[in-house]
Amino acid sequence: PERSRQAETLRSRLMGMGTVPPPLLDARGLVRTYRVGPDSVPAVAGVSLTIAESEFVALQGPSGSGKTTLLNILGLLDQPDAGTLAVDGQDAERLSENERADLRRDQIGFVFQTFNLIPVLSAEENVEYPMVLARVPPDTRRARARELLGAVGLAEKAGTRPDLLSGGQRQRVAIARALANGPAVVFADEPTANLDSHTAEEILDLMRGLCDSRRVAFLFATHDPRVVARARRVISLRDGRIESDRSGAAA
Repeated sequence: PERSRQAETLRSRLMGMGTVPPPLLDARGLVRTYRVGPDSVPAVAGVSLTIAESEFVALQGPSGSGKTTLLNILGLLDQPDAGTLAVDGQDAERLSENERADLRRDQIGFVFQTFNLIPVLSAEENVEYPMVLARVPPDTRRARARELLGAVGLAEKAGTRPDLLSGGQRQRVAIARALANGPAVVFADEPTANLDSHTAEEILDLMRGLCDSRRVAFLFATHDPRVVARARRVISLRDGRIESDRSGAAA
C-alpha cells in the first residue's frame, strides 16, 4: 500500500541522514479500566513504552496482568481511558474511526492464538483478504499472497482450506496474512498456545527470521518461556504496570 511505502521511504531517508526516526509505537501513561459490577478494575495502569523498527519483543506476565488489553490498545483495537499513543508518528487520539481503521490495516498485522482464518477460503484467499480490504488489484494481491506463502514455507498449500491444514500450517498462513499489507509491526497474542513444542519453536524461528529479513517489528503477548527465550527484549507486566523492561537472552 502507498502509505506503507511512503513511511518506509521516509524512514530510509532519515537513517541515511544519520537521523533516528521516531519509534513505530510511542505510548505514554496508558490507562484502561473495566467495570465489574460496582467495582473498577484497572487492566492497564499507567504504561509507557516505545517499540522501534525490527524489534522482537515479548510482553510477558501472569494471567490478568494486562497483556492482551495493552496489545489491543497498541494495535488500535481498543482505546485507553487516559494517556497518549502515537503509531508511526500519528497521534491515535486525533484520528477518526475511519483513519484508525486505515492505519490499523496498513501499518499493523495481527497473529492470534486461535488463527482466526476464514474457513471457506483457501490459504491463498485468506492471505489475500487484507489486500482486498485495501483495494489492491487482483493480480497484485494474488502474486503477493503466493510470495508470502512461499516465504512461510506453504507455497504448495495455496489452494488448501484451513480445515485441511495442521495447526502449525494454519499459524503460518496467519503469519503470511499478517504481513499482507506490508505492516511496520505485527502483534501476536499467545501465538504458540495451541501448538506442540516442536511446531511452536519452528513458528518462532520463522517469525524471528521475518523480523530480520523484512524489517518488521514483532510484539508478543505471552506467558510461553519459549517465546521469552527468543525475544531480544522482554517487558514484564504485573497488575497492569511494567515491572521490568530488559534485553532478552537472544539479544
